[in-house]
Amino acid sequence: MSTPPPPSWPPPPAPQADAEPALNGLALASLLVGLVCLPPLGIVFGIVALVQIARKGERGKALAITGLAVSLAMTALLGLATARAADGLFGRLETAPRFEEAEGELTAMDEMRRGDCFNVPGGDLLAERPFIYKIACAEPHEGEVTSSTRLAHGSFPGTSELRRFAVDACWKAQDAYAMDTWALPSYAETFYFVPSRESWSGGDRRLLCVIGTAEQEHRGSLRKDSRMLTPEQVAFLRVMNETDLALGGQPEGEIDEELPRYREWAGAVDRSLAVEAGLLDGVRERPELAGPAGAQLKEVEAARTGWQRAARASKPAEFQAAWDEASAALSVETEKALRGAYGLATTVPEWLAGQSDGSDGDPEDSDDPAAGNSAS
Repeated sequence: MSTPPPPSWPPPPAPQADAEPALNGLALASLLVGLVCLPPLGIVFGIVALVQIARKGERGKALAITGLAVSLAMTALLGLATARAADGLFGRLETAPRFEEAEGELTAMDEMRRGDCFNVPGGDLLAERPFIYKIACAEPHEGEVTSSTRLAHGSFPGTSELRRFAVDACWKAQDAYAMDTWALPSYAETFYFVPSRESWSGGDRRLLCVIGTAEQEHRGSLRKDSRMLTPEQVAFLRVMNETDLALGGQPEGEIDEELPRYREWAGAVDRSLAVEAGLLDGVRERPELAGPAGAQLKEVEAARTGWQRAARASKPAEFQAAWDEASAALSVETEKALRGAYGLATTVPEWLAGQSDGSDGDPEDSDDPAAGNSAS
């Protein structure tokens, strides 16, 4: 019996060259994290990757070094940005105590209503949408609301247009709120707060008209409207305040540049004086008013003659001469006597004292200061 042959085994594989070392994952992670996510973590990944590459012989040393450098640079930029943000935050925090110094209860501007009194931090009524602290009008306060209205919806009308509207609306609101304008203290000024373009886009539509008294410590309300006056006083003051508003509508440009607008203004003043003349003519029969009303009526008619000439002027010099004539016809002393006869204030306001001719300009000049939120 023969012996079977030994099994046939396949030959051993031929020796191969060593395989390429693996790429270190943390090297790539260091670059990616440093660029788009968390640079400090990228620094850690870069350092760990270099240690692993040296110990295991893996690939990616250049990538790890790049990731480490990028992470360091991004960390430095992040630190700079954080420092600047912190400076701004700490700066605001440093000013926060001054807000607490305002007396009253912190109140949203939308919640303020006609007749409310308030204070603002530092008495700064020119600040844009300041913090408002509502307080009783019997206490010292810096502002008193004459009107609080919500403007119509729509696109932002533009800063200049919004301010022009606010000036006109707030003068009228003040005349309706404190009708006897001669009774206002000399330090009282008209202010307004309107939405900015940015706050408008966020839904802010509040127009707040204010009498500001921040220049001196003031107590008590300045309100003196139709509920606090006799019907005769109300009728007289409405007419007189309309005349003042008409006189305050003087165009801003020079006469030789805007003569047509000046003529329109002269016509408007004449029409307001015509209403005043009608009122005066109707009260001349009353014994207590006869003398002062008659004297005022005589001056008003003379002033109307000048304004009518101004409305027809074809040359700037003619307009100026007629304007001077019309302005000189009205006497502050005559109006003072008439107001006294009506039982109203007789202290001549500073904006009227010494006014002698049309060149003095607008007695109620309410152009807007740089902040754009107040008229004074």
